[in-house]
Amino acid sequence: MIREIIDTIEKYETIIIHRHVRPDPDAYGSQIGLKTIISTNYPDKKVYAVGEHDESLSFLAKPDTIDDEVFTGALVIITDTANTERIDDERYTQGDFLIKIDHHPNDDQYGDLLWVNTNASSVSEMIYELFEQGRNYKKWELSDEAARLLFAGIVGDTGRFLFPSATERTFEIAGHLIRYQFDRNELFDGMYEKDHKLLKLQGYLYQNYTIDENGAVYIKLTKEILQQFDATPSDTSLLVGSYGDIKGICAWVIFVEEEDQIRVRLRSKGPIINELAKKYNGGGHPLASGATVYSWEEADRVVAELKEICRKFK
Repeated sequence: MIREIIDTIEKYETIIIHRHVRPDPDAYGSQIGLKTIISTNYPDKKVYAVGEHDESLSFLAKPDTIDDEVFTGALVIITDTANTERIDDERYTQGDFLIKIDHHPNDDQYGDLLWVNTNASSVSEMIYELFEQGRNYKKWELSDEAARLLFAGIVGDTGRFLFPSATERTFEIAGHLIRYQFDRNELFDGMYEKDHKLLKLQGYLYQNYTIDENGAVYIKLTKEILQQFDATPSDTSLLVGSYGDIKGICAWVIFVEEEDQIRVRLRSKGPIINELAKKYNGGGHPLASGATVYSWEEADRVVAELKEICRKFK
């Protein structure tokens, strides 16, 4: 499978790499890390990473802006995206051949060639394994910049190696990556430093959440609350793990109101919550998922179902 992906990459002169909307470090790490690896080993190829840029990830990289005609005859690769609804940039269908590389449950089996490994901590981990195969098969090299991006993706999706998804293989790969020349302290600052306004919003999260007898937690961040703290919906991605250190919590959901929808950020310390996310226009990992609802009444239904999940888990 992996060698087939490498062979396919070699066949195309233009390669366009997509990832999911609302990107996180693994989305950028796997997508732009793969772009960097291909560009390093095939300098004559035209390789692009597309999608709407998230300013909070500028410390990692910035995607490219390309015209529609670039897709004609191109190889398209989608990383870290379980279903087609979450692919950023709908032009992914305009290429010649489509490859899916992902570590989420393979419910949406799109693409001409699929490599899905649900045991991988992150797609960045998978891209490193792709590099290893390329090194043995085609003498690929890994640049310091690619190592930095892949390491960031692994750190992001494992919660700094705290999540159960961090396996012995994950630590082995991380050990290889830190041998490259990049500033880990600078990288961690970019990933985890918070502005003063976000710390105040985090304080609001700690003081205003609701918890039931089974450890189900929820909080609603309306547009007015975000405005009060001068925060954007994207800013809240840095706070989604805030409740994880609270004793007695089973699972939690943070609702974030946007102009035309409400983001649903779901996390769990045990029960599986990605099936709940799928019911509300989302998906993700068993213990970390996202979804979308369109009213506070719908949000209340998510809360009710999360409470029931925690009740059964207890």
